[in-house]
Amino acid sequence: MALGPRLDLRQSQSLVMTPQLQQAIRLLALSNLELEMFIGEALEANPLLELGEVRRDDAPEGEVEPLVREAGADSGDGEAALDLDESALDRDRDTGDEWSAASSGGGEDGPGIDARGATDGPTLADHLHAQVGAAAGDGREEFVARAIIDQLDEAGYLTGTLAELADALGVPLAEAERALAVVQSLDPTGVGARTLAECLALQAREADRYDPCMARLIDNLDLVARGDVARLKRMCEVDDEDFADMLAELRAYDPRPGLRFGGGGEAAVVPDILLRPAGGGWDIALNEATLPRLIVNRTYYLQLRQGGGKAAEAWLKEQLGEANWLLKALDQRARTILKVAAEIVKRQEGFFRRGVAELRPLTLRAVAEAIDLHESTVSRVTSNKYLACPRGTFELKYFFTSGVASSDGEGGASAEAVKAAIRALIAAEDPKAILSDDTLVDLLKDKGFDLARRTVAKYREALGIGSSVQRRRQKKLAGVG
Repeated sequence: MALGPRLDLRQSQSLVMTPQLQQAIRLLALSNLELEMFIGEALEANPLLELGEVRRDDAPEGEVEPLVREAGADSGDGEAALDLDESALDRDRDTGDEWSAASSGGGEDGPGIDARGATDGPTLADHLHAQVGAAAGDGREEFVARAIIDQLDEAGYLTGTLAELADALGVPLAEAERALAVVQSLDPTGVGARTLAECLALQAREADRYDPCMARLIDNLDLVARGDVARLKRMCEVDDEDFADMLAELRAYDPRPGLRFGGGGEAAVVPDILLRPAGGGWDIALNEATLPRLIVNRTYYLQLRQGGGKAAEAWLKEQLGEANWLLKALDQRARTILKVAAEIVKRQEGFFRRGVAELRPLTLRAVAEAIDLHESTVSRVTSNKYLACPRGTFELKYFFTSGVASSDGEGGASAEAVKAAIRALIAAEDPKAILSDDTLVDLLKDKGFDLARRTVAKYREALGIGSSVQRRRQKKLAGVG
């Protein structure tokens, strides 16, 4: 067979998204707060757009009848434009500018809860900097002390070693230690500690309770954690009554004193979807408080057209087209979100009426097939969005959970329902009869959950609950106090 250059003509089809379509798809993944920032940028860029008043009649809404009536069912094939399989795209031919949610303050998982609101009050660093000027002996000591304050984490502990900090500042280690003592004398007591034992010791000294017995107790926190009461009493040389008093004193100390100040708490999550009972069903609506309403000012458009040249008229026509497209894309986004939310409520109605024990296994594919959308579209809709209902505020991803087999062989139960059952059983256990994982398996089987022992252990550890041995020691230690 001869080898040589030749020309071949091939015909193929590929799906190429326009920049507008790429942007419309990304709008689905934005929360209402991120969308508000995006709309603000659009208002600055397009003079034909302006904000209008949000009226109850204008807001897309879904009503869930005894089960669910699909929200936005009358939208025709509007969602189809946003319903694309990413695997079908020819990414080598994608054109247009990339627009990322990160430009609106969100990353892959969107903004964190802390980014959704500001915490009131000064931060720990602000609180300490305000005190250190009066506590330091001179300007040099104040300088080192402020440098140490800047190295504290949100709990109030010193990150890194003091020797490294002294070397970076170019001061002797003894001078850095004196500055650290100044920081440790500030309010709240316990800040500037390098270990948990040092933090508790500082608070014990402040309370004038740091005697040799308390010092030995604090130096052996590993035995306290293990609940080795007999050994601790021998080491501290105290009787049962004195040991109980020491333990109660130790529990009263704050292991993370810095969290009392700004940055230690979480701001409330702003829901994107509101769910409330309505007759025998549910009423679903987007949160209007965080969803601006855009309108096109056509009167202004007509005024600008008068007296303008061809270039100005072409520019205005382009702006009008972009404005109309954005309004259409926002309407499609709202209808798609409500359509997905209505299907979630339909499938998890037991949870909304009776609690987590009724949470059923659910997958993105099941919802996508039910409402005739692609699985990737449902994934975008449920990303970084929260639903508020009478039971609280939940991320939409919360309602998608894996399932476990039921003992009767009919259907299954969600992993969250199993975790709730495990938590309830352990919370109600007798301190004198701690439940082992094998016992939990039997008790869960009585409740209709057919689980292996290793599965129970996995769920227990995911809840942050210790083993039966650890819980027995903890309850024994709690009984002493």
